[in-house]
Amino acid sequence: MKSENTPFRGGPLDGRVLPVLLGPTGHPPKWYEVPVPAHEGRPATVYAYRREPAGHSKRLGLQQGWVYAYAPEGRERREIRWPWSKPRNPAAPNE
Repeated sequence: MKSENTPFRGGPLDGRVLPVLLGPTGHPPKWYEVPVPAHEGRPATVYAYRREPAGHSKRLGLQQGWVYAYAPEGRERREIRWPWSKPRNPAAPNE
């Protein structure tokens, strides 16, 4: 598998450049999670990093690669919304 050296911004990995495996489309994953095991009475934690564009070229505006930015709130959980699914917050029935 291919990998790409990707810089990290913010959080405990600030300033580090790590090789990240690329997906079938040639892009790194949208989220990068770093599990930290429990140590000396501290609970186990997971640091989350969100993929963001590293910058754009001046002339054509092409993207110049990716960078991972620290997300202290953690990873966003998304639901798949199908057209046939029930509404998330059903309104009160009309009486």
